[in-house]
Amino acid sequence: MGCDGGTIPKRHELVKGPKKVEKVDKDAELVAQWNYCTLSQEILRRPIVACELGRLYNKDAVIEFLLDKSSEKALGKAASHIKSIKNVTELRLSDNPAWEGDKGNTKGDKHDDLQRARFICPVVGLEMNGRHRFCFLRCCGCVFSERALKEIKAEVCHTCGAAFQEDDVIVLNGTKEDVETLKRKMEERRLRAKLGKKAKKPKAAESVSKPGVSEEFPGPSKIKTGKPEETSLDSREKKASSAPKNAANGSSSGKVGKPLCGTTKRSIADSEESEAYKSLFTTHSSAKRSKEESAHWVTHTSYCF
Repeated sequence: MGCDGGTIPKRHELVKGPKKVEKVDKDAELVAQWNYCTLSQEILRRPIVACELGRLYNKDAVIEFLLDKSSEKALGKAASHIKSIKNVTELRLSDNPAWEGDKGNTKGDKHDDLQRARFICPVVGLEMNGRHRFCFLRCCGCVFSERALKEIKAEVCHTCGAAFQEDDVIVLNGTKEDVETLKRKMEERRLRAKLGKKAKKPKAAESVSKPGVSEEFPGPSKIKTGKPEETSLDSREKKASSAPKNAANGSSSGKVGKPLCGTTKRSIADSEESEAYKSLFTTHSSAKRSKEESAHWVTHTSYCF
């Protein structure tokens, strides 16, 4: 079992004690949270969005995740609560004029100051590097430090002037307690929206059924009104068209040759109608022509009787 060749083992080589808990570097954790996308682990670049739990993402990474929700992606669990692009808000960030980025680090020998941040609070001027608590408004997407909201209490956004409520304020990269609170609010908000959609469905069905009732029973405005002469003409035409039908029905039933009771033949010329109405028929005097006025038998004319 070893110990040959004059080797002398030490105690820590023979006795195995409990493993030491690895401590996470706080600076590295802050850099990862505030400078890298939670979903793709790439550097944050505009447009930057945030979810209802206060995590930062690249917008293109969220769109790719929604289009391809494969189970192989382990990082997909961090965005499992994002069901559509409406669940994220595009942030309006204020650039930090003191941040140079990689402009001066051409040779790679420059020290990276982790305290410097790309964005700052537009009200107080604090840098968004994780040392100070920041939050954004769901209604407009503007980002402020928590100190600015506490010192300048207002119900209107300090940048765009949009009205907001306490439920619209979401803490960015908050603690576990903050995430649990935001998760509870998110579930309540989605439940209210779901119940609101269900309540709208019966109202929409009622509004669809009401126009049908009004069409079956039209009001006085929808009743067709016309001139008395036109209505009398329509009624006479209907009577004339119904007379052949009655005659046909009588012949089909075997009662041929029996005229209807009370029906007598009368000419249009003897009626008391107007001259304009009488001129519509060929028996009127205006429709008759003499032999001299009529055309030759070879020619075609509608007035040749």
